[in-house]
Amino acid sequence: MNKIKECMKRAARYLLAFLKWSAVSVAIGFVGGGIGALFHRAVETATRVRAENDWLLFLLPVAGLIIVGMYRLSKLSSGTGTNEVFESIRTNQRVPLILTPLIFLSTVLTHLFGGSAGREGAALQIGGSIGFQCGAWLQFGEKDRHIATLCGMSAVFSALFGTPLTATVFSIEVISVGVFYYAAFVPCILAALVAYGVAQLFGAGGVSFSLTAVPALSIPAFFQVIVLGALCALVSIGFCLVMKKTRVYLARWIPNEYLRALAGGAAVVALTLICGTRDYNGAGMEIITKAIAGSARPEAFALKLLFTAITLAAGLKGGEIVPTLFVGATFGCTAGALLGMDPGFGAAVGMVAMFCGVTNTPISSILLSIELFGIGGLPFFAVASGVSYMLSGYFGIYSSQKILYSKIKDEFINTHAV
Repeated sequence: MNKIKECMKRAARYLLAFLKWSAVSVAIGFVGGGIGALFHRAVETATRVRAENDWLLFLLPVAGLIIVGMYRLSKLSSGTGTNEVFESIRTNQRVPLILTPLIFLSTVLTHLFGGSAGREGAALQIGGSIGFQCGAWLQFGEKDRHIATLCGMSAVFSALFGTPLTATVFSIEVISVGVFYYAAFVPCILAALVAYGVAQLFGAGGVSFSLTAVPALSIPAFFQVIVLGALCALVSIGFCLVMKKTRVYLARWIPNEYLRALAGGAAVVALTLICGTRDYNGAGMEIITKAIAGSARPEAFALKLLFTAITLAAGLKGGEIVPTLFVGATFGCTAGALLGMDPGFGAAVGMVAMFCGVTNTPISSILLSIELFGIGGLPFFAVASGVSYMLSGYFGIYSSQKILYSKIKDEFINTHAV
């Protein structure tokens, strides 16, 4: 009889937990989906307005000044961002609510005036801020606030990119490599699916591509994918080093944040004029689309990396993931053709392998390949992700990411991404 009572109590506890997180996740999903859809539209509008008014690029240094000023007025460092959200999930560190409007406005300004950046940094910060505040308002304990923060990250990421499965797994995989936050899985996937539905309702369409040439499963084809995955691992290491070293050296050479924003913005303007193209301003989704179609400039991946490193080091806002996809697609298109692959398929493999190399999230990368390209090339994408994950070492774009377990042996190492 006692065992039956104990089982009933345990069942009731799990049921209550499920009901609690279902309600909380749905609420976070609705809020995150609405804000994500609004943010998606704002960035798209900013991109369109910039394309119709080339002169806006010359105001990029002014935009940098405004962004630094907004963060100063809010008593936050202009360096506050995704790393702080990650830390809040492992510690009791707070994620300020003011971060939501700050990163929203500053990312839109960066895109409006031609900075080279993505959107996922804003998605993770907006989502993390929403989730954390929801947990705080509901007076959750520290552990439950962590799950609420992950729900918010999943929700806004899903709303922006239209990839709910990737958004779910990425949020619970990226924080601590080697440990999966399984307790957050159901809350995160509910929040991601609700946010995805809300975003679709408001017309914020997701990202997807059609591959015209997926090779048949064969040893030569797998060999080509393995080599391309290894090359992408090397490029991902370079990506991480350039991003971090540019930030360090620019801060050392120009300690004043305002002067740094001016100088960085002016450098991006100058580079744009030297290159004679606007391909490397903004997110560059149209260039990614061209690469998937089989066309990319050989130097495009290196130039995008340079533009993005200077933009973000100067204090302008956005994220590194879309630039990572740009670099992966353009590099994969060029390198894949040299390896005898279809250039469009090489671009797709490059995107997934680069994403894995800089984020250290192989499961999310495989899911990303399915949501972006369908299931047809899954074995190839899985192999490319595994090779890039292993050969990229302990480098990563998020310095607060913890690498808990070794990539080459069964060993607990507990170190931060380089």
